[in-house]
Amino acid sequence: METDIIAAVATAWGEAGIGVVKVSGTGSRDLVNGIFRSGRPLSEAPPRHMNYGRIVDANGEAIDEALVVWFQAPRSYTGEEVTEIHCHGGSLVAKRCLEEVLSAGARMAEPGEFTRRAFLNGRIDLAQAESVIGIIRARSAEALKAATRSLSGEFSNRVKEVYDKLMNLSILIEAGLDFPEEDIPPLATARAMDMLEEISLDLSNLIARAKSGNLLREGIRVALVGRPNVGKSSLLNAFLTEARAIVTSIPGTTRDLIEEVLTHKGVPLRLVDTAGIRRPSDEVEAIGVERAHTALREADVRVWVIDGNEPLRDEDREIASHLADKPHIVAINKADLPLTVTKDDVLSLLPDSTVRIISAETGTGVEELKDDMVSLFAGSGTLDEGLNTTARQLEELHLARQALAHSAHALEGSLGEDAAASGLSDARKNLERILGIAADDSLLDAVFSNFCIGK
Repeated sequence: METDIIAAVATAWGEAGIGVVKVSGTGSRDLVNGIFRSGRPLSEAPPRHMNYGRIVDANGEAIDEALVVWFQAPRSYTGEEVTEIHCHGGSLVAKRCLEEVLSAGARMAEPGEFTRRAFLNGRIDLAQAESVIGIIRARSAEALKAATRSLSGEFSNRVKEVYDKLMNLSILIEAGLDFPEEDIPPLATARAMDMLEEISLDLSNLIARAKSGNLLREGIRVALVGRPNVGKSSLLNAFLTEARAIVTSIPGTTRDLIEEVLTHKGVPLRLVDTAGIRRPSDEVEAIGVERAHTALREADVRVWVIDGNEPLRDEDREIASHLADKPHIVAINKADLPLTVTKDDVLSLLPDSTVRIISAETGTGVEELKDDMVSLFAGSGTLDEGLNTTARQLEELHLARQALAHSAHALEGSLGEDAAASGLSDARKNLERILGIAADDSLLDAVFSNFCIGK
């Protein structure tokens, strides 16, 4: 349990209607009362009621008129005694109020420390705490809904359900191992496998919902790749409906990566326009081509843009060789002119590819191409049931599923109940790291360092 008092400006810096200085910790009410002048002291004011007065400096001079409210523990955001100063908006006035609070004995809060205290005081679990940053950074209504579902505890509840089933199975398997003198009959392999299959199915369904939520949270990184002068930059501009990238008839105009974000059907698309992939003509272009290859490797989805008015070249075939084992879509561009390249030409190089005929100039097929990008990465599942998750949480779920697979392999291969129990234990630990049951300081530091100061 924390004992010191922390403070920070909880609202964004800059001009606004109000600015809020948040103070948390035992004694926060009395600390703020020392710089607050009103008709009655805060000690006589009931919690959760606004009190009008003035914030003053050490000389008793007024800094601002303000409303002050205090919250009694544990009925506050952090679970501690919390006091808030609602002053006029503006960077200077909020800063001055914060300075007086710090001078009175509080210390500056670290990033995410208010939410960290809420977790440590049992107000929320770690999964709920991480959903707070998802709400703050939501880029669409769908992402906000997913984050709100997780903050309300829906993600935590689903994880706990899987965890409880894991625990029950572990108890049944380990009982005979831990108490051999009791002659406890071993759990039948068929029964254990049935229980494992049910847990694995629950975990797979949870991963699908978590993946959708992570998609809404982080977005899809889409690399626009192709040889020079095929229309990649024109396509970026068509996506954005504005002239973001320079477009000329001179091959190799784009020398560096250009990144922009748009939201399509609630999903953020992180578009990366790359330099044309070919044998570079100078050192600068060589750097651009290398960065294009890096973007191609690291993207979630690659959109290979082809000039449909020219026969496929060796450069095109080389690009196709890099896409064979990666999620990709092929866009045959310049459909506003007579086409030379056909879908069959593309499919002969990359069978089973999604091929879209488009015109970046007129916009033909551009909206459908956006649909393709979302569908390719999101799959056929709906995003409506997505649960806001971080990459860390999703990785823990995947590791838990791998551990269950090891347990199933141990049971099927007669490796013994010890090996199966070990896999179940590993899976439980993964879920405990999501819920915060087994959260050490290094994990908490990693989670809350992503928060802003004041949250």
